[in-house]
Amino acid sequence: MTARSLAALVPSLRDVGAVVLDTDGVITDSARLHAEAWKAAFDAFIGEYPPGDLGQRRPFDTREDYLRYVDGRSRLDGAAAFLVSRGLAPSPETVRRVAGEKERLFTESLRAHGVRAYPGTVRLVRVLRRAGVPVAAASASRHARELLALAGVLDLFDALVDGAEAARLGLAGKPQPDLFLEAARRLGVPAGRAAVMEDALAGVEAGCRGRFAVVVGVDRSGDPDTAARLLRYGADIVVRDLGELLEGAPSR
Repeated sequence: MTARSLAALVPSLRDVGAVVLDTDGVITDSARLHAEAWKAAFDAFIGEYPPGDLGQRRPFDTREDYLRYVDGRSRLDGAAAFLVSRGLAPSPETVRRVAGEKERLFTESLRAHGVRAYPGTVRLVRVLRRAGVPVAAASASRHARELLALAGVLDLFDALVDGAEAARLGLAGKPQPDLFLEAARRLGVPAGRAAVMEDALAGVEAGCRGRFAVVVGVDRSGDPDTAARLLRYGADIVVRDLGELLEGAPSR
């Protein structure tokens, strides 16, 4: 890495040997499509099979419930976690049904609206690549490769570990660190010399459990509570956009 390249990064990243980025909400703006699809699937299910407690019948919240129960997790794990949070005891068949409906809705939305990469993330990845730092994308979603391709950034990443690879290899989902550890392994750099960049609480926790050198939380909501929670779950720093990592010290 050249001195000029080092100077372009904030100090906390200047010694890392590799960077692993989550996909949805970190590289691409697809998190909103996931949240909307989850809302439609969950609201329809709760409307058809309402919990006994009236207070548990409220609609799915695309910020609070998404962040707490489904963001960063596999579809099945996310569906189960949310339904249990509403006092339900879903069978495996029910979980698969709700997750399958979410998948259908997400795929329809993706094909109708497309997806884009965040400019700040693209700038950061290009600086890292010029500096000789290998970069990987990781995601619990089986759509990750498609998302990166649609956004025109697939060729920026040296490795990709997505939901299909996780299933093939039997990797545990977040908050376990398996996805990130496999991505770092493919880059040839131990976790203790690599950074993880994540917007999900489960993903930040996974980075900490994997003992990565730096865990960067990404909070695009601008909500102080969200930033505080990312820090509580173990983020070393929190930024609103990864472009901040090229512009001096993060704002919080």
